[in-house]
Amino acid sequence: MTTPRDLLLLTMDVPSSRPVEQGDLSLALAGAELVDLIGVQALTLDGDRIVPGPEPQLDDRLLREAASSLVRQEPYESVEDWLWRRGRDLASAYRTLLEADGQIAREHHRWLPLRTDRTTVVESPARRQAADRWTSGEPVLAGLAAAVGIEAEPAAEPAQLTDDAVATVLAGVNDAVTELESVRQRRRIEQAAFDNIWRGQ
Repeated sequence: MTTPRDLLLLTMDVPSSRPVEQGDLSLALAGAELVDLIGVQALTLDGDRIVPGPEPQLDDRLLREAASSLVRQEPYESVEDWLWRRGRDLASAYRTLLEADGQIAREHHRWLPLRTDRTTVVESPARRQAADRWTSGEPVLAGLAAAVGIEAEPAAEPAQLTDDAVATVLAGVNDAVTELESVRQRRRIEQAAFDNIWRGQ
């Protein structure tokens, strides 16, 4: 399993204080891909610039796709630019992949035989691995989860992160999620003002 897969399973398994926004999740998944690619030495960071290395042999299709889509010409791509480019609709892509792999399934009810959009996590070794990473306070998964609104319990206080490159990625994810929420807030205000005009207020 990969960090993006673990993160997606976690967001479906662990209650959060607010609904996980799909845009936030897509940004976090793009960050999770960078973390895994750093781990296999497919890239390094020069400041916030992503410097690609040799393309690794990877079993995971989406992670392989991520590695092959790294910008290989200077001045290279920034972490922020990667998150916005790669993150577009990434949550849907991972959900489709996990469903095809049997890790998640659409809910069915006897009285509602048609497929629904609601999905549930299937009991599997992958689910247990994601849960183990979460309960151990593994810092990367904890940081990505916090970015999308899932906070660790006090008993699972995350360990300290010691990798500067990974810390840069996590900071980039947090900044991008904050920026996206600002855009949503601005749109809500604009929509409310527009509605007030039509109501004559």
